[in-house]
Amino acid sequence: MYRDTGRYKVFSRRAAVLGGGQLALLGLLAGRMYQLQVLDSDKYKTLAEENRIKLRLLTPLRGRILDRFGRALAVNQENYRVSLVAEQVRDINALLDSLSHIFAIGDSERKRILKQTQRRRGFVPVMIRENVKWEDVSRLEVNAPDLPGLLIEVGQNRRYPFAHDFSHVLGYVAAVSEKEVNGDPLLGVPGFKIGRNGVERVFDLKLRGKAGNSQVEVSAVGRVIRELSRQEGEPGEDLLLTLDGDLQKLSASLLKKEKSAAAIVMDIHNGDILALSSVPGFDPNEFVNGLSSASWRKLTNDPYTPLINKAISGLYAPGSTFKMIVALAALEANIISPKSKVTCRGYTELGEARFHCWKKKRARFARYLRRT
Repeated sequence: MYRDTGRYKVFSRRAAVLGGGQLALLGLLAGRMYQLQVLDSDKYKTLAEENRIKLRLLTPLRGRILDRFGRALAVNQENYRVSLVAEQVRDINALLDSLSHIFAIGDSERKRILKQTQRRRGFVPVMIRENVKWEDVSRLEVNAPDLPGLLIEVGQNRRYPFAHDFSHVLGYVAAVSEKEVNGDPLLGVPGFKIGRNGVERVFDLKLRGKAGNSQVEVSAVGRVIRELSRQEGEPGEDLLLTLDGDLQKLSASLLKKEKSAAAIVMDIHNGDILALSSVPGFDPNEFVNGLSSASWRKLTNDPYTPLINKAISGLYAPGSTFKMIVALAALEANIISPKSKVTCRGYTELGEARFHCWKKKRARFARYLRRT
């Protein structure tokens, strides 16, 4: 009996300790649940909503650049892009083989597509081709039932109708580099481009506009389920230049006869620049679509420096062009008149010094005149 009583007491103490421990754990669990569901409910509700709803920026339409008469010099053109959703495709290689009958897909391009499909999640689109022609888009749409997983998107791309004639004045746009990301979320949007040179760069903020946004509902793994709301952005402002488009094209055509030249036409009454040309020029559309290494080397190695605007960036001695300024000053001061005549004697005198003409024939002719 004594032995059984001792065992009962030991068992009771152990059961009480175990029950107390379980009760303490249940109390901690209940307290934690109360903290999460009651005290911190607003915080985690907000986090859950942010996980469910994603905010996407919408790229604004870039403002146009116009000449003094309102004719477009830089516009936006629809850009068709073809993407691939890997999870909707059974055999990616077979799909790429089918696409090669519509537009050519090189070996390097195929490797890039396959590598990106392996690195990204299956529902994330992978870019196959940008700037797809409308004819190819039509063929893709017709064959869409046999090409599952393809996604055709429509965007906007910068285009310069008069590429070489206005290249130095307008400049061009290009993708944002990592060094240029300064906290503006718009600069982080894939495919967004900013002004790199010329008017595009100087008035970039004015032409850029303000981004819109789109709220989409996503799953726990990030797959887009539906679009909840959309707010379109504000397009950039149109920029009206003082250039005369016809005069600019005329000056550029005349200068093309030379290997390297520049010309400026100004309205002397108000200072408006009517034409500003520099040759040789370049095609800014190549920079927008992505300049190849070979094309870049060709431009940078050209001895006539097509990337430099010689009308405003070239350094040249004024030479005889300054004589017009001196003549105009003399006319304005009534030192000479339009009827004045000057006889060249082959030299000029300043004080007691005599400066002879740099051309020897004129100097000999002047000595002959003095003897006769």
